[in-house]
Amino acid sequence: MPEAVLAAGRAVGGLLAPGTRVAEPFPLADVVLTGGVFTRARDQMLHLARDYPVDRLLAVFRANAGLDTRGALPPGGWEDFGHPDEDAWGPDDYPGREAAPTANLLRGHYAGHFLSMLSLAAGGADDAVVRAELRAKVDDLVEGLREVQETLAATGRYSHPGFLAAYGEWQFSRLEGLAPYGEIWAPYYTCHKIMAGLLDAHRHTGSATALDVAAAMGRWVHGRLSVLPAEHRAQMWALYIAGEAGGMNEVLCDLAVLTGDEVFVEAARLFDLDTLLDLAAAGRDELDGMHANQHAATLLGYLALADLTGENRYLDAVVNLWDMLVPGRTYAHGGSGENELWGPAGAVAGDIGNRNAETCVTYNMLKIARALFERTGEARFADYYERAVTNQVLGSRRDVGSDDSPEVTYMFPVHPGALREYDNVGTCCGGTGLENHVKYQDSVYFRSPAGVSGSAGSPGSAGGAPAGAADGDVRTVWVNLYVASTASWPEAGVRLVQETAYPLEGASRIRVDATGDLELRLRVPGWVGSSPVSDPQVTGRNHRSDTGVPGFSVRVDGEVQSVRADGGYVSLRRDWRPGTVVEIDMPLTLREVPAPDDTSVVSLELGPTVLLARSAATTWLPVEAATWRRLDGTLDAPLTSADDGTWRLGDLVLEPTWSGSDARYHMYLRRADARIAFAGTDPAADSGVPNPARQDGRTFLDVLWSDGGFADRSAFVEAVLSATHEFVDLGLLSATEARQVLMAAARSDVGRGADGAGGRLSDGDGGPGADGDPRSADEAALLSRAPTPTHEGSAPRVEIVAAAAPGVTGWYLRPAELTVSARADVGEPAVEVRVGDEPWRPAGQAPLVLSDGVHTVTARAVDEAGRERRVVREVSVDTRPPRTTVTTKRLGPRGVEINLAAADDVSGVDSIRWKGPDTFWATFAEPFSRALSDVPQVIEFAATDRAGNQEPVRTLVLPPADADR
Repeated sequence: MPEAVLAAGRAVGGLLAPGTRVAEPFPLADVVLTGGVFTRARDQMLHLARDYPVDRLLAVFRANAGLDTRGALPPGGWEDFGHPDEDAWGPDDYPGREAAPTANLLRGHYAGHFLSMLSLAAGGADDAVVRAELRAKVDDLVEGLREVQETLAATGRYSHPGFLAAYGEWQFSRLEGLAPYGEIWAPYYTCHKIMAGLLDAHRHTGSATALDVAAAMGRWVHGRLSVLPAEHRAQMWALYIAGEAGGMNEVLCDLAVLTGDEVFVEAARLFDLDTLLDLAAAGRDELDGMHANQHAATLLGYLALADLTGENRYLDAVVNLWDMLVPGRTYAHGGSGENELWGPAGAVAGDIGNRNAETCVTYNMLKIARALFERTGEARFADYYERAVTNQVLGSRRDVGSDDSPEVTYMFPVHPGALREYDNVGTCCGGTGLENHVKYQDSVYFRSPAGVSGSAGSPGSAGGAPAGAADGDVRTVWVNLYVASTASWPEAGVRLVQETAYPLEGASRIRVDATGDLELRLRVPGWVGSSPVSDPQVTGRNHRSDTGVPGFSVRVDGEVQSVRADGGYVSLRRDWRPGTVVEIDMPLTLREVPAPDDTSVVSLELGPTVLLARSAATTWLPVEAATWRRLDGTLDAPLTSADDGTWRLGDLVLEPTWSGSDARYHMYLRRADARIAFAGTDPAADSGVPNPARQDGRTFLDVLWSDGGFADRSAFVEAVLSATHEFVDLGLLSATEARQVLMAAARSDVGRGADGAGGRLSDGDGGPGADGDPRSADEAALLSRAPTPTHEGSAPRVEIVAAAAPGVTGWYLRPAELTVSARADVGEPAVEVRVGDEPWRPAGQAPLVLSDGVHTVTARAVDEAGRERRVVREVSVDTRPPRTTVTTKRLGPRGVEINLAAADDVSGVDSIRWKGPDTFWATFAEPFSRALSDVPQVIEFAATDRAGNQEPVRTLVLPPADADR
């Protein structure tokens, strides 16, 4: 690119210097996956890439241009021909919403994604025959798009010969008229997907035609937008979905670099949403309620503009936005957003609805994480990448083969009893899903860019630099993902071969074929703990850490390396010889990870894998883990493997998020520790004392483990002591119960070594007791500081008991009856109950009867001393099935579009199924079309809610085709 365009990108300041790179990815062709769970989804998607006809992708474009569609049907779903009476209107001859029959207004985007998939797959294929086959398909698709672009230009109907779409230019004009979503559907979003596919074809297969077609589109974009006032463009980009522009700014920056034409930088800046940029650059969080994918996709373009203009505002805004999203708006599997919108800052448990985590958003967040890692080398971006790609993205591909469907998720929801929304032919997430699974190798390794040195002699290095090595010549390779693979860096004479069963193994073996000075940076994953789980089938080898990095050990040719982590990486810099073997141990641990806004809501995670609990229930599942918690918060749990790829943990059946299964699941569980107990072989580690809750709902154990774990045993016992004093002061524990809890903590194994010794307590000498048992000394030291009894007993016990159990979904399908009772140590307590925020009322003798709704029932009992205890129970009742509304729209003389919309304001709609002549019962996802025949047709349909109520089967009669229309 000309020096003038890049010069500004060397400016420094802000959080990091625009235009600089600390690391760069390896080309796709230079990294090959050689096994592991990622190859399953990759191979299934490669089958689709090789099998799917290019003519089907081009059908909507050819129809719009008046070309022969060659008898091909379009992909379907959002990617269909549109209304039979729709015209390819130019920018000024659209007849208006009331007179313009339209449909499938996003068509064309799916072909762009498919072109990206084909190009990425071709660029990364290690088989010459497959590579040639895929490149031929890329050429055919690019040539088809070129023909359509030239045909549209020849009509003279459009504003610029670069216009290319599968519909007329009128949508862009109506966007400029601030038309809402519904009349139009994100025209620049579609434009971006087509241009991105073309640029991928150029980058990964060398197609010069693809670059020419994309550049012509870019000049058309500049021509449309450059004449509009900035204030008007800002209104356009702020429109909900209608103004969604995908990554238009990114592809235009790419064109600037590839062509050297600065007009594309100017065009990219025309997509700036200054209100978001300025607020984000200033660190102000205004994301609540914003459409997640609409704005996440723009961040890569802002990073590119930072590089090309040197303006720190772009870079500062992106880094600040990242910090607003991760981790505070990020679910356990890496996704974000409820019903496509971002929720309040820090709300994870509080933002769990019925349609969380649009897969498109995570597709874009992975790209942003990768780009920020290139610029910073910070492990936090690689940690997010590992979490999201291993869990949401890999798990978004159903474990089936298909010749015509990507079989990927739209939403990967996180609510109790969720189901993944698979299939998605023609949808936005169907499109990004095409790309996700053919480029898993793109972020396994990174390397130092040309002309950029590694950090010679960095604090985490081992062995120092060889004599005479120049810092500017240091070759550096980052190992960011522990995935079975090979990486080749022929220009630097480096080759890595990584062997591992990740993510089912917490170990990896890397053969390094290199000569001379090389720095190898090994990421220490954020999930690494100090102790392995007990199932050797899951963990592989169980070595203790010998490196000073808890839970992470490194050997080079069998020799233990004394290194430490620096910025999340262990660095090995040495004079390498070909065939040197690096062995890494990072034993898998089972962790109970609380949501940031509600520590009672937890995910179970095994190393990098989030575990899903299989259950038909659609209400919260409980998990009791008190006796499994180690000092660092990990769980020493009886986790056992099953032959079907699941694990058993007590009554729970757990599967990895990346399984691609169809089972109903729970990503989050509700802590339900009934007693205050601690891990240990001594039965006395279970105090037997009920686990009381404060008025804010947080229990004793929630408070104790709120930070996830402790640095040493002394910190643990001090926290137990502090919590007992607090709960005694609140009247929730008696002094006697507090002593029982302290004795249990003293007798527990939490933080003890194999010999039973633990950290030194702040009172007492920490030595063995009279019986030689260090637990006795701990017990004596703790009891000497126990709360003194200021009153007899503790607050009353109170119970809420249901007359019957709910159904398998966890919902009551008839009114629920509850009885409230209490007992006090002294006298008779006053017992009250309330539902939700209603006023308190005496509990009485008659049962409390609850009708439809999700009810929070709180009972409280107060004794004569004024001590109060509360119990909260959530009760879900739904006694009525949903109701489906049907609307139809004629599509010419021989077609009809059917829209089934169901409503259930209690548990929510789970699915709508329909069937017609020659059609099996299908699960409804979007409006669907039916061809009319010469005789009436009967369509049957019924909706089911999440509680399990099913609507009676209803019918819709379609008339015969109208020969006169």
